[in-house]
Amino acid sequence: MGESAVRVLVGYDGSLASGAAIEECARLLPAAHALVAHLWTPPFASEQLRRRLWKGTRQVDAFVDAVEREGQREADRIAGMGVALAQTAGWTAEPMTVRCYGGEGLELTELARKIDVDLLLLGSRGLGGARAVLGSVSDMAVHYATQPVLVAPYPLLAADDDALAHGPVLMAWDGSAGAKTALDAAGRLWPQRQIILTSVDHHVDPPTSPGDPQMTTLQVNSRHEGSPPAVADTLAAAARDHTAAVVVVGSRGRSAVREIMLGSVAMSMLHRAHRLVMVVPGHHTADVTQPDS
Repeated sequence: MGESAVRVLVGYDGSLASGAAIEECARLLPAAHALVAHLWTPPFASEQLRRRLWKGTRQVDAFVDAVEREGQREADRIAGMGVALAQTAGWTAEPMTVRCYGGEGLELTELARKIDVDLLLLGSRGLGGARAVLGSVSDMAVHYATQPVLVAPYPLLAADDDALAHGPVLMAWDGSAGAKTALDAAGRLWPQRQIILTSVDHHVDPPTSPGDPQMTTLQVNSRHEGSPPAVADTLAAAARDHTAAVVVVGSRGRSAVREIMLGSVAMSMLHRAHRLVMVVPGHHTADVTQPDS
């Protein structure tokens, strides 16, 4: 893609979390172009709007037509709000409304694949436990994505927010092909930032020719060697200690539901890092360069 703007697909639902995600990512990628997508899902209009329409029609066919018409108008308005937020944050932006019937995480990953964006951005409300695992759009999107997915937790603390503009990139490093793919993606998006290659429990040699004078290495130990939550906690602590703007992890791209439930380092990071996390699928090969401000 050369020096053209990074293209970011934003999953926007009108919530504070999705709005904050736009503001935060704009500080990480200040010269991006956003496609702000609002998914229009059943029952295709808010409860208040449906009640008003039903009282005004009392006929099923007329009610359905009215819900379609007014629901689309409502969806367009929400997407437009996201565009306004993106433009205020310094991005160029355009709205998208997509009608779908559930499975928002899957729908967003398919949309990202079709329009071939460089990054999928999602906000997370920071749910914990089984409710988060079973109900999180961001978890499902990360699991099925073919493009890198950046998940922004809500809310960020002031210190974490301050790190976004100039903080380093903390890279989970195990020497695997997936980690190398993630490192390549991080280097393309943030070529001017320091990248901290961080290995947990075992020393892992960095790339033989990293080609980046700002690349450094770090080796840390977890409390329970081999446990994904423990590894995630250790990486999160390292990110906090080094005031990292974002944590980058590779993913093997498995799609089995069992893998979602049991977790991995990548999935554990989403729930335990409390800062922006980018998960890069192992087969990602997009070419994009992001100018740093």
